[in-house]
Amino acid sequence: MTDPRPPHEMPPADHTGRRFSEVIKDAALVLPNIVVLIGRLMADPRVPRRSKIALGIASAYAVSPIDLIPEFIPVIGWADDILVVLYAIDSLVERAGPELVEEHWDGPGDVLALVREVMGLARGLIPRRVIAILDRLVD
Repeated sequence: MTDPRPPHEMPPADHTGRRFSEVIKDAALVLPNIVVLIGRLMADPRVPRRSKIALGIASAYAVSPIDLIPEFIPVIGWADDILVVLYAIDSLVERAGPELVEEHWDGPGDVLALVREVMGLARGLIPRRVIAILDRLVD
């Protein structure tokens, strides 16, 4: 059974003691850099076609007015968009390797650490059935 508390009230999910809402805020702060990263990855011929398709679909979902969680809800409203985009980047890292993503990253901090942290938290919050569907879509 899932915890009935909203994500921002969840106890720390990892060894750093950071909560889901803190991680999503950090991801939202580098969102402009993530947009640039996606553009560069889409233009790079070394990125597998399937990863480009996943990034394109994730980007379209993020800019779409149709969302699972409405944007007017602070922090959590952007969570689904951020999760979908970072999930596509995580999938790309699995396919093409972390070096390719690091090469195109010019934002602050370590984007791969952020992706790993968000995905680690998300896998604990998202039902396994949904994760399995997402995995099939990007494989």
